[in-house]
Amino acid sequence: MLTSSALTVAASGLALGLALIAAIGPQNAFVLRQGLRGEHVKTVVALCIASDVVLVTAVVASAGAVRSLAPVVLTTIRWCGVAYLAAYAVLAARRALRPATLEVATDGRSHRRETVASTLAMTWLNPHVYVDTLLVVGPLAATLGPDRWAFGSGVLVASTVWFVGLGVGARLLRPLFRRPATWRLLDAGVATTMAVLALTLARGG
Repeated sequence: MLTSSALTVAASGLALGLALIAAIGPQNAFVLRQGLRGEHVKTVVALCIASDVVLVTAVVASAGAVRSLAPVVLTTIRWCGVAYLAAYAVLAARRALRPATLEVATDGRSHRRETVASTLAMTWLNPHVYVDTLLVVGPLAATLGPDRWAFGSGVLVASTVWFVGLGVGARLLRPLFRRPATWRLLDAGVATTMAVLALTLARGG
């Protein structure tokens, strides 16, 4: 059974996961497009979630090794994470002030093999994935000791909820996500969460 402390840490991981993943980008645009078209949605969602499980598990498992590095390396990694979170907050705030709609093409159909290849490319060739895990999730997990697994679980719950909701619920959400106001509210929340996490990481370690 999770303690109240672990539940709090898991909730922070959930908030971080949603903040990192809930942004207009190539991977989300692709998942949304497949959901709107109803093409291989389960495959796409499963691949995205499985990829996040591998990445998050790896950085959380190596958190102890990260903490054993030289202090100067830890400090560098931590402040790189702070800088990234702060920059992400600023960009999200700018998007909230100047929202854009997400255009999704719906013509033609793709084969399953092409869809799998595209999903893997959108995930593993995306540099933001590694920045998010190595510079944000990893350093934060390294400050939590045994509770880092609760934190990682929260991140993965966020990933699962997001991709399932985006892929399976895309048809219902299509009118909503074409409104600039929706992205404005979403990005405002992302900006706030990132700013708070940047302060937390700056004080931690």
